[in-house]
Amino acid sequence: MSAFDIIASMLRAQSGLCLTPDKDYLVTTRLEPILRRRGLRDLHALAARINNDPILVTEVVDAMTTNETLFFRDGRPFDHLHAVLLPTLHRSHPPGMPIRIWSAAASTGQEAYSIAMLVREMGPALTGRPVEIIGTDISPTAIDRARKAVYSSFEVRRGLSAPMLAKYFQKEGDGWRVVQAVRDMVGFQQTNLLSDLTSFGRFDIVFCRNVLIYFDPATKRKVLKAIAAQMTQGAMLFLGGAETALGVTEDLLPCPGHHGVYVKQRQETRALTR
Repeated sequence: MSAFDIIASMLRAQSGLCLTPDKDYLVTTRLEPILRRRGLRDLHALAARINNDPILVTEVVDAMTTNETLFFRDGRPFDHLHAVLLPTLHRSHPPGMPIRIWSAAASTGQEAYSIAMLVREMGPALTGRPVEIIGTDISPTAIDRARKAVYSSFEVRRGLSAPMLAKYFQKEGDGWRVVQAVRDMVGFQQTNLLSDLTSFGRFDIVFCRNVLIYFDPATKRKVLKAIAAQMTQGAMLFLGGAETALGVTEDLLPCPGHHGVYVKQRQETRALTR
């Protein structure tokens, strides 16, 4: 096997990331810093060592993970969350029962913090209702940044209005840090979507956007099945604009009128559709 094939095979097994041969330039570019840091002459030397070095595996997976994100990305999911989902869940949940939201593949935290800011903006509409927000990502580097919650001027300009920046961020050095009250609303954990997810419990809302596009059909099916298993009956899943659950899993049905939004089927509904 070539060095590319060995690395691509490892990435698929460890993270689900599916690399086609035309992405060899991406592998070379992203792994160059690891080669320098490790004193490896080329990808062949890295490939020869990778299966016997768990730390190197983690470094390679981290380097190959795409962490493109921004605050309130794409807008519509947050509008739906604000106008429909949170008010509906607030009315339907028993008093004191938390609404649980999962930002899967949370990257550096912008999505999870956007949800937290939106919840705070709703204020009295959710009076007395605890909201638990969890952000997970396979990249330890991304999760570390999410926990620190410090963003550059460029990052806060992407998706944030001036009033939201002034209200929920504090200037810190050359960057901006999310205020403590919002940070306290979100917990972050490094997690592989291919691993056992049962310890997270059930969620009412899941964001898993722009992740499935990197997986092959079998991995998409596995990940969506695992996510659906952690959703309460009737819970909603938000996917990215170029992603779909149709033809991938029977556990999720499209939400009429809302592109990229899926609802977990009730068991009796699944039985009738077979």
